[in-house]
Amino acid sequence: MIERIIPFTRSLLTQVLTKDSIVVDGTAGNGHDTLFLAENAKHVYSFDIQQEAILSTEAKLKAAKLRERVTLIHDGHEKFASYVSEAEIDAAIFNLGYLPGSDKSVITLADTTLKAVEDMLAALKRGGLLILVVYYGHDGGKEEKEELLQYVEALPQKQYDVLRYGFINQKNDPPFLLAIGKK
Repeated sequence: MIERIIPFTRSLLTQVLTKDSIVVDGTAGNGHDTLFLAENAKHVYSFDIQQEAILSTEAKLKAAKLRERVTLIHDGHEKFASYVSEAEIDAAIFNLGYLPGSDKSVITLADTTLKAVEDMLAALKRGGLLILVVYYGHDGGKEEKEELLQYVEALPQKQYDVLRYGFINQKNDPPFLLAIGKK
C-alpha cells in the first residue's frame, strides 16, 4: 500500500535519526511530531508562535516522560538561529498551515517559513533531512505553497535532493510532503 503523508514522513525521518541526533520541529502544533522526535533523538528544539501549541506539546512530553529532551520555544521558526546553539542539526520538520482546532487566521507565512528553511538547510548535516508537510487549503496557503515550491525547485541539485510526495487524485487541496536531503 502507498503510505499516507504522516507515516511516510516518519519513515523518512527514521532513516536519519539516531539516539545522538539533534533535531528541530519548526511547528510544534499539537505536539505529535515533537513527541516522535523526542522518542528517537537526543534533543529536539520545538518552535511555535502559539502558547496553546507549546502547552499541548509540553503535556504530551510530560506524559511520555520525555520533557527533558526538548527545548520548547514560544517564538517563530524564522528565529531558529537565535535559539539553536549546535553547529549542525540532523533533521527538521514543519507542518505548514494552521494549528488544527484553533484560530485559522494564525497561519504559517511564506517569508518566515522561507527564512527558517534557509537557515535550517545551512545548519543541516550532510546526509540530513528537512521535511515540510504543506497544508495549503486555507486563506494564504496557496501563496506560501507557491513561494516554497519556487524556492525548493531552485536548490542546487549538486547539494540537495528534493522530493515531492502527494496524492494527486484527492479533492480539496490535499497536503503534500517536500523532503530535502543534503548531499
